Amino acid sequence: MSSDSTFGNWDFETVGTPEDFLASWSSTRGNLRRFLEDHAIPPIDEKTQRLAGEAAATQAVASIYGLELDDFHAGVDSVTGAIEAAGAFHVSSPDPDVPQDIGAAAFFDVDNTLIQGSSLIVFAQGLFRKKFFKVREILPVAWKQLKFKVTGSENAEDVAQGRLQALEFIKGRSVAELVELCEEIVDNHMAEKLWPGTKQLADMHIAAGHQVWLVSATPVQLAQILAKRLGFTGAIGTVAEAKDGIFTGRLVGDILHGPGKRHAVAALASIEKLDLARCTAYSDSINDLPMLSMVGTAVAVNPDKKLRAEAIKRGWAVRDFRSLRKAARAYGLPALATAAFSVTGWRIKKSLQK
Repeated sequence: MSSDSTFGNWDFETVGTPEDFLASWSSTRGNLRRFLEDHAIPPIDEKTQRLAGEAAATQAVASIYGLELDDFHAGVDSVTGAIEAAGAFHVSSPDPDVPQDIGAAAFFDVDNTLIQGSSLIVFAQGLFRKKFFKVREILPVAWKQLKFKVTGSENAEDVAQGRLQALEFIKGRSVAELVELCEEIVDNHMAEKLWPGTKQLADMHIAAGHQVWLVSATPVQLAQILAKRLGFTGAIGTVAEAKDGIFTGRLVGDILHGPGKRHAVAALASIEKLDLARCTAYSDSINDLPMLSMVGTAVAVNPDKKLRAEAIKRGWAVRDFRSLRKAARAYGLPALATAAFSVTGWRIKKSLQK
């Protein structure tokens, strides 16, 4: 054994240093791989390669989000449509003085979660004022809203039919006209319907440097204007197809209700690099269980009976801001104010006596 040129069975004069050998071995492995790909197992054709790619993507999407690839594509369509509708993805910029917690976000439903009642009736009233339809055409929408008011819970079929009816109302109208109308609706008719408690929750997320998104079945233009007015990051909503600035009467992607919200949130998380385990979702409806179940923290806000039961079963937080409104309706604000001052005075007196 030569003390200069060999070490064990390693011949430095033949193959060089260990680094040279590793480089040579890596090159050989690369050549072997190319040989196998080109001769032993070459690609059959473009179609089979596309199928292989889809299979790989399906496996990845299923493992990360628990979705089928078609569902994920539908979510991407919805998110893409939202971007196109807004002209930009983020409708508000974060406060430069607030450190951003990258990867964390909060997703808020709109109807009965952020605002009192259904945004559909507010939207329909706005369309009626601008003569988008006649009285007889709004009666089915009004009936669905009445059911919503009486039962306090959403019906998936009613929501879907209502959104499709709204699409018929705007067919042939310009996008600019609808955006102007949505600005008027938000500024004059929706701001007063906000649940202050829910707004405070959203503001807490903003103060923590989280992204805050509205995820709603309401028309995306309406949702995005509401998000912009409130200083939220953005909004995803039902997207109506438009060609050359005119609505066609067709949808892009899903009506964002139930599973559609889950698809859109998965696509949004992928685009924004969000860690869903560090995200929070808020909703009032059992129909949003798919979205609530995919995040690390779920909160039931003003929940319907089924969601309340599910939240209790799963140990989710419940925030009900309706109790004060009901009390005010039953006893009147003056009586409530008097009671509040009385309780406060009693607590101060007790604390001073200690």
